[in-house]
Amino acid sequence: MELTLFYLSALVAVAATFMVVIQCNTVHALLYLIVSLLASGFIFYLLGAFFAAVLEVIIYAGAIIVLFVFVVMMLNLGSKTIEREKQWLCPSIWHGPAALCAILFAELLVTLTRSGAHEAGRIVESKTLGIALFGPYLLAVETASMLLLAGLVGAYHLGRPLKS
Repeated sequence: MELTLFYLSALVAVAATFMVVIQCNTVHALLYLIVSLLASGFIFYLLGAFFAAVLEVIIYAGAIIVLFVFVVMMLNLGSKTIEREKQWLCPSIWHGPAALCAILFAELLVTLTRSGAHEAGRIVESKTLGIALFGPYLLAVETASMLLLAGLVGAYHLGRPLKS
């Protein structure tokens, strides 16, 4: 049963990620990206990495939503975006992400109602995680922080008003 749930979650993740790539509308791509991150978090959960699953959902899905809000605020496109946002709120936009989320929710219910689903994971203390992140994985952590800094500087330069 776990193998079936794993492959179903992987299929949802691949389908949602494919939809992110082919979407022309930023909001639609964001919705599918959130579904993809939820599916990845569920895969981590099935593999027994509960902490990684929580981090995937809270940090990545949450941070992407906040980042999108910041981009919308920085661009400040004015009244022409109000009409576009009204078009985005039509129900037909939500069919694809809602269907994929329903599949993930059904998988989560099946996993949580089964007995013994939590035996694969182990508790990892934050001290152990910190030692691992800033020990053998220090280069990866520093590379990720530099990438985030480059993205922040790029977002600032793209969003700043041009002086005449």
